[in-house]
Amino acid sequence: MLLRRIFLLSLPIALITSCSNDDSEDVDSIITIDNPTTYVFERNGESSVSFGGQTTRILMAEEIIGKLKDDTATADALKAMFAHEEGASDFADADLNASDKNLRGKTAASFDFFSTNATDQALVRADFENWIQTQVDEVFPNWNTAAAAGTAGQIADGSSTRYVTGKGLEMNQVFSKSLIGALMVDQILNNYISSDFIDGGTQRTDNDEGVLAEGKNYTAMEHDWDEAYGYAFGTAQDLADPRSTIGEDDSFLNKYIGRVEGDSDFVGINDDIYQAFKLGRAAIVAKDYTVRDEQAEILRELISRIIGIRAVYYMQQGKNAINQTTPDYGGAFHDLSEGYGFVYSLQFTRKPNSTDPYFTKAEVDAFLADLMDDGDNGLWDVTPETLDAISTGIAERFSFTVEQAAN
Repeated sequence: MLLRRIFLLSLPIALITSCSNDDSEDVDSIITIDNPTTYVFERNGESSVSFGGQTTRILMAEEIIGKLKDDTATADALKAMFAHEEGASDFADADLNASDKNLRGKTAASFDFFSTNATDQALVRADFENWIQTQVDEVFPNWNTAAAAGTAGQIADGSSTRYVTGKGLEMNQVFSKSLIGALMVDQILNNYISSDFIDGGTQRTDNDEGVLAEGKNYTAMEHDWDEAYGYAFGTAQDLADPRSTIGEDDSFLNKYIGRVEGDSDFVGINDDIYQAFKLGRAAIVAKDYTVRDEQAEILRELISRIIGIRAVYYMQQGKNAINQTTPDYGGAFHDLSEGYGFVYSLQFTRKPNSTDPYFTKAEVDAFLADLMDDGDNGLWDVTPETLDAISTGIAERFSFTVEQAAN
């Protein structure tokens, strides 16, 4: 079971009271929060929930990771998908082509971590573009070559075929798993639920006074919170209650909330995340910013744990595949490439009640260097001892064990 559970679960229209002191009259006022059963919020009989931009970006990300496995794609075409401009024919979906949204502009773009850190932002975005370039320059030309230490190509993983660099990295997996942190996690934890962002400008006053965004049925603060929700659940079959299909609705954060939920050591994390999103939104409607911020801290802890758990999981799965009489390099490289992306994503996590990530960029870079430098050929040479050391270093920063995450 989870070591920490959300402190309140909703009943049908649960009534939650919060006292706040009014110094001017020296009395307590009571705030009542109507916490609905599902993520449904309305104003004047119409929905006040909107996160279309997040759904669009998730769909763009799905197309680009698919295209990374098309050996006829060019680097220019893939980079154009990443940095899409409105009206450009970058995608198979015409609605995505018509959109003014893109992935690059929201990668490493949170208010808290990157608004004053242009150097690291540029480095992160360059990483994604370099991974695209590596796939095109090194992997695509060797699409039909058998991979070997120092030679890019294809390698069997059970009934699947993986395509790796000469150092064993499956670049489409590195790209997609790193995007979970650099886009979805960073935007949720360090941007849209950040009090520094969500209370910025006149947003708190506007929310208090019910001032709606121009031409919309929501306040700016309500919309910010919904956009965070959208990065987790924006492609769910049931947008108001995505719990029943968690893990099935996209290839990014949603998928791995589902994977962690499927581990008996962490059952309940799906509902805990959902409840925190829902109660936080209800608190915004009630203008109770104390409860809102409490839910933000719960989300920081739980979503960060998703990243940490999966980083350890893939390090251990890779170790198991290598640590056999006849090593399963195809399976190991697939797992460790996913693990590389989750380790990369750790720099975008956020400790609750803190301004710091669980791991700094320097710490993440050190983990990744350790993963790749046991020999000249990267993952072909990585040792079980290195994978255990990385796993232990991550687990010790969180409230779980290597054994729990490895299941």
